[in-house]
Amino acid sequence: MPNLSVAPPSPIQLRRAVASSFLGSVIEYYDFLLYATASAVVFNKVFFSSLDSLTATVASFGTFATGYLARPLGGVVFGHYGDRLGRKRMLVLTMTLMGVASFLIGLLPTYAQIGSLAPIALVVLRVLQGVAVGGEWGGAVLMSAEHATGRRGLWASFTNAGAPFGMVLSTAVLSGTAAVMGEQAFLSWGWRVPFLISIVLLAVGLFVRLRVEETPVFEAARERVSRVPLLDVFRDHPKALLLGVGVGLSAFVAQGTLTTYLIAYGVRAGFARQAVLNALTLSSALAVLGIVGWSALSDRVGRRPVVLAGAVLMAAYGFALFPMVDSGSTAVLAVALVLGQSLVHPLMYGPLAALYTELFATGSRYTGASLGYQIAGLGAGLAPLLFAQLDASTGGGTTTISVIIAACCLLTVVCVLALRETSRHDLASVTTAVPASGRVADTAKPSSA
Repeated sequence: MPNLSVAPPSPIQLRRAVASSFLGSVIEYYDFLLYATASAVVFNKVFFSSLDSLTATVASFGTFATGYLARPLGGVVFGHYGDRLGRKRMLVLTMTLMGVASFLIGLLPTYAQIGSLAPIALVVLRVLQGVAVGGEWGGAVLMSAEHATGRRGLWASFTNAGAPFGMVLSTAVLSGTAAVMGEQAFLSWGWRVPFLISIVLLAVGLFVRLRVEETPVFEAARERVSRVPLLDVFRDHPKALLLGVGVGLSAFVAQGTLTTYLIAYGVRAGFARQAVLNALTLSSALAVLGIVGWSALSDRVGRRPVVLAGAVLMAAYGFALFPMVDSGSTAVLAVALVLGQSLVHPLMYGPLAALYTELFATGSRYTGASLGYQIAGLGAGLAPLLFAQLDASTGGGTTTISVIIAACCLLTVVCVLALRETSRHDLASVTTAVPASGRVADTAKPSSA
């Protein structure tokens, strides 16, 4: 079947799409990762105060993980309608859902006020956050990638770069709020402020997002949309879906380790909470540059070499990470986070935005890319919970945790080697992007976009 006849790309719309995707991702992940930071330093005391310290931390990470468990559902639901009705409509809905859920978390009564209803309500709102972010990522990536005809790795990576920038924003707001008030005031009401700010960010994000037009690739395929995109993914792209999950899993396990588990681990190791948050803020800010830079390199050398290098390096770095934290030096802690989150992790994570986009055909691309990415993303939600439980059962040993990280990286290496290079695939193709044989046609079109 021939490629779709796609309208000429608009440089203005490309810039708007990239800006919208980045800003939308920043806002979504500000809300989503704000919960991650709060689950490590606040929620165990506010919503699980009846439990001992370590058990409360495990329970807090459990509610954190529910958001990741809900993300594949969001990917399927919003992916279905995004493939049928358009990318833009779904992105407006996902942003609204996330902003409202986060705002309501800021209004929740605590365990001391309403008992067990407090953590139950917290879990419900966390699930809604997960559904929202599960639908957001795929649409945001496609808005950038499908508006571009070249350098997809670069343009699509701004969606992924929004995640650490959202972490910078959420950590800065949370730590800044904690710094201007005492511990008692912060635990009493101050932690709510960063969540309530979400409603302001929502208004800004919607203003920008509504100015972006639907992607030309989707418009060209509008008459050929699938009735059930999910069935198309399972029928036409099963190998691509499975390999995509394997490729991304280690990046998310590393992400959950570096941005969530290490916060609680560092505090228990004797560091002041603010020192850990400061190091996390620095490493997250530098991660934006790492993601964009390595993704741009993947346009030149291919997705596979960049992701492979990141997986191998992270497998080794997992054994050095915890001894560096255990050194007791704040400077070494900062170096550990910067090396892990800003240099090594972006090698694996940055190119995923373009790679998942290139694995699926136009009619089921939103569904397929979202599902593969979000299933892999379970690693970021479950890893902190698993590691906290291992920590509780082993009395603080981290060797097993490092082995698990290395094993996930090995899986990524195997899956990348089994997956053919995708960087030169033409997104206007209506045929299967990665057929059962794993071969990808070299149908790229040169562009100066």
